[in-house]
Amino acid sequence: MKVTIIGAGNVGATCADVIANRRIASEVVLVDIAEGYAEGKAMDIMQCASNSKFDTIVKGSTNDYSLTANSEVVVVTSGIPRKPGMTREELIGTNASVVKSVMESALKYSPNAIFVIVTNPLDTMTLAALKISGLDRKKVIGMGGALDSSRFKYFLSQKLNKPVGDIEGMVIGGHGDTTMIPLIRLATYKGIPVSELLTEAEQEEVCKSTMVGGATLTKLLGTSAWYAPGAAVANVVDSILNDFKKLIPCSVYLQGEYGQEGLCIGVPCVIGKEGIEEIVELKLNEEESQKFADSVNAVRDTNKELTIE
Repeated sequence: MKVTIIGAGNVGATCADVIANRRIASEVVLVDIAEGYAEGKAMDIMQCASNSKFDTIVKGSTNDYSLTANSEVVVVTSGIPRKPGMTREELIGTNASVVKSVMESALKYSPNAIFVIVTNPLDTMTLAALKISGLDRKKVIGMGGALDSSRFKYFLSQKLNKPVGDIEGMVIGGHGDTTMIPLIRLATYKGIPVSELLTEAEQEEVCKSTMVGGATLTKLLGTSAWYAPGAAVANVVDSILNDFKKLIPCSVYLQGEYGQEGLCIGVPCVIGKEGIEEIVELKLNEEESQKFADSVNAVRDTNKELTIE
């Protein structure tokens, strides 16, 4: 099983490292426009193999897409990252042209691949990738909700002082600081609703921390985070290649689900060998429905700035 990761920066390289260490694929190809950069990252990861005990082959390429031929999954992380004070939406012009270029190049060699989009603003870039490729919507997946949900579970574990592996939680809506919706009502610790364990104020604090999780790290690091995003992408890839059919919130093109159509936004999806195999429609309460409608409107506003030449 072969995975291509376009963009060998922090997120792309971390994704490759996780895929190799977890033996998710037999081959990973890193591609970057910077001369020697992907080759160097690939070599560095491969020099972990004897100590980390993996047999995955990781290769690097400077913009030579022929090495990516016949990939089952293509991950797109290319584009400029956020800097402190920037919103994801400010990246749209530059990153749309990047997504167009890499999608066309990757499709030439892997026309049957499933694409996982990481480039921000994620929901709009997922829509751009879908339009550029002409692929079925099930084969173009935005990874945002997978990352947001992992952050949600982290903040819940910190507040509860319980192992994060014992906590279930989900974030839907747009992948943005003001558009994501942590579904605190449905979050549980070992099957116990967290609403029974945390006060309303504590629940609200967790939700707020989740929503600015990316911005908080950008402020601390001076650039976008990469460990959690890379691992979140690898988890989506794992479910595709191994047909695990995990329920993962991802950005997908809606065609009537949740009463919406014509945009990509985060909702619970069953991820398997065909890509998005099912969209699960949750029964949202009135408050959650209103937040989702507001998130949809915000994503639509961002989409208005999208131009594909």
